[in-house]
Amino acid sequence: MKLDVEYLRHLSKDGFRVLTAVEMGMRNHEIVPSELISRIASLKHGGSGKVLNTLLEHKLLHHDSSKYDGYRLTYLGYDFLAIKTMVNRGVFAAVGRQIGVGKESDIFEVATEDGTVLAMKLHRLGRTSFRAVKSKRDYLRHRSSFNWLYLSRLAALKEFAFMKALVEHGFPVPSAVDCNRHCVVMSLVHGYPLVQVKQLQNPYMVFETILGLVIRLAEHGLIHCDFNEFNIMIDDDEKITMIDFPQMISVSHQNARMYFDRDVECIYKFFRKRFNLSFDENEVDCVDTNEGGPPQFYNIMNVSGFLDKDLEASGFTRKDQNDMEKLINRDAEKKPGSDLEGTEDEDDAGVEINEASLEDFDSLSFVSKAEFEHSSEEDPQSSKRLRRQRQQAIGAARGSRKTTTTRNSYKDKGGKSSHSSKIQKQLTSWS
Repeated sequence: MKLDVEYLRHLSKDGFRVLTAVEMGMRNHEIVPSELISRIASLKHGGSGKVLNTLLEHKLLHHDSSKYDGYRLTYLGYDFLAIKTMVNRGVFAAVGRQIGVGKESDIFEVATEDGTVLAMKLHRLGRTSFRAVKSKRDYLRHRSSFNWLYLSRLAALKEFAFMKALVEHGFPVPSAVDCNRHCVVMSLVHGYPLVQVKQLQNPYMVFETILGLVIRLAEHGLIHCDFNEFNIMIDDDEKITMIDFPQMISVSHQNARMYFDRDVECIYKFFRKRFNLSFDENEVDCVDTNEGGPPQFYNIMNVSGFLDKDLEASGFTRKDQNDMEKLINRDAEKKPGSDLEGTEDEDDAGVEINEASLEDFDSLSFVSKAEFEHSSEEDPQSSKRLRRQRQQAIGAARGSRKTTTTRNSYKDKGGKSSHSSKIQKQLTSWS
């Protein structure tokens, strides 16, 4: 979905309160009931219905009435909440043109009040089709239920933490500015993706610099896992900057050697094909030997130093990583026959929460209480009442999980059967 911030300037205070209420309700609901939204938002004169219709018209919410009347956030609504928070913090004051798009993110230019141009990255996990994700990413296995907004939030938090740690250790990466929900604001890299470059003045020097970054990352206990020409920026002076870090892993990962060798092989193949650099066959084809070939993982990992302590200080802890893996791998064996159907609609790829994983992420809410109360700072008289209403609504949300019924449940309850079922009964009686 295209990000259009024009409506953001006209979105009312009540609109943001309703969006925040839906976000809070999605902690333990796939589709948040309309009654629960009204209780959490606690608008005067029961005006949540009109606001919901307005938000639905601008595609900030998705309406679902298959089981009950309810709503969920779309990525556009999640974008508005993140951008509004960033503006309130003073991180930036204007959103400019889109400068990049990927499988799982969109990148925009943003400007501060003093005119400084930054880059805003919005993570959008789940945009690719389910079939492509299933075939290209083994961690999905047979899982058919994902919470894409929550996973996008964790990916943004992870990338923000990695950027802060890498900058402190002198790596050529963008400087992390701030992070909220699925949005990461960083310094703007003035350069071009390496995939767009046709000629270099010193291709061998650039090759050695890039290969040295892979080795240096491994020596610090990290592997990029997607280190290719699309995630390497180069400027007019042939200065290298690496980007895109959500998929980074530690050298202690069980597949660390495979990812390390793949990163090295990608660099060799690209420079040989694009810039006609000549390498010995042993350097490209044989990664298990030690004689004059590419860098070997087992030679580097012995001198590696882990950045886990620095990453925990930056905000993305080992517990967050475990939560992210649990959400992805939970119930993989419980649904062996599930098929992941493909889709291209971002609205329909949004938020599906598996009931079995509610216990894991219930403690990590999409929105903090302080952010929810920020929208009511202009009305201090009602802050106490809103706090009480919020606690009651959260308690009601946790206790209002209903068991789902099948389409043929009327047969057990004595309800009216459809015309087709009556014909079926007659056919069986005649036979």
